[in-house]
Amino acid sequence: MGEVRLVDVRKSFGAAHVVKGVDLTIPDGEFAVFVGPSGCGKSTLLRMIAGLESTTSGRIEIGGRQVDALPPVERGVAMVFQSYALYPHMSVYENIAFPLRVARMAEADLDRRVKDAAGTLQLTARLGHRPAALSGGQRQRVAIGRAIVRQPKVFLFDEPLSNLDAALRGEMRLELTRLHKELGATMIYVTHDQVEAMTMADRIVVLNAGLVEQVGGPLELYHHPRNLFVAGFIGNPKMNLLPAGSLGREEGGLRVRLFDGAELVVPVEGEAAAGSALTLGARPEHLRIDPAGSLAMKAEVVERLGAASVVYGPASNGEQIRLQVSGDAPIRPGERLSLALDPALCHVFDAQGEALTRRS
Repeated sequence: MGEVRLVDVRKSFGAAHVVKGVDLTIPDGEFAVFVGPSGCGKSTLLRMIAGLESTTSGRIEIGGRQVDALPPVERGVAMVFQSYALYPHMSVYENIAFPLRVARMAEADLDRRVKDAAGTLQLTARLGHRPAALSGGQRQRVAIGRAIVRQPKVFLFDEPLSNLDAALRGEMRLELTRLHKELGATMIYVTHDQVEAMTMADRIVVLNAGLVEQVGGPLELYHHPRNLFVAGFIGNPKMNLLPAGSLGREEGGLRVRLFDGAELVVPVEGEAAAGSALTLGARPEHLRIDPAGSLAMKAEVVERLGAASVVYGPASNGEQIRLQVSGDAPIRPGERLSLALDPALCHVFDAQGEALTRRS
């Protein structure tokens, strides 16, 4: 069993508190992604699970066994790093076989495991080659193969695709997702790239300043962010976050007044006293161009992405607005646009940055 359980895990380096009390359970067979900005503690947390960093306090369990005091080799984990860390003088076969040779595995079993891993990773034809003859994606697959042959309970990935170009990153995302389905193993993957998190994860763990902000499926975090941090971090382009104020609750939800004086009733639960400060959130694809719309913006930059275009520019109060439209929308820089908001698709955050629950 590859269940991973963290109980009040903390890590400090002197006076610097990097991980500030993480409670988390990753079920056996899940693909979990730790995501967050640089310095949020995600790689440190992964290294503590691997045994490469000690915990300051708390408990780590893998497969129901407490592993805090165990060295990495006894934890039943295998880690794939950002750098491939391949031996340049060894063939692909010998690079994959290396951890098994260190463990003094019988040659027949070693050969079977290496060839099975190579077949899974489509490296069979490359077994006799050295790393210098491989592409970046193939080298990363060799590093993954070296982890597979150990048959660990848990695979740990620390930003393994960050050295690849955009096209290879897309291909490797698909390969890792396929590999997870084929092996059925527990995988924990660290990245700062929320696109990787959204496309690969069964569940995403959003970290910020050493704390877990929210845990959930990709679409759960996208449509129901718990707070302003998650709302602003998950989604590309980012959610529009507009200053607003509460006018009190009524039958349809909460009446909100935007900075430009426009009012709308947003169907959310929870209380926000009349006059209290709020933030209204709207995804770029949920804004629409409407001559009668109350939200005005000036288009400054238009990114043409093919199927979609993203328009950036200031609102009347200087707030940056992001609008996603069809790829062939005839919008030019300098154009002034009127936008409408659909209250049913908006998010409301209170003065403390916590989300009010949207009605289903």
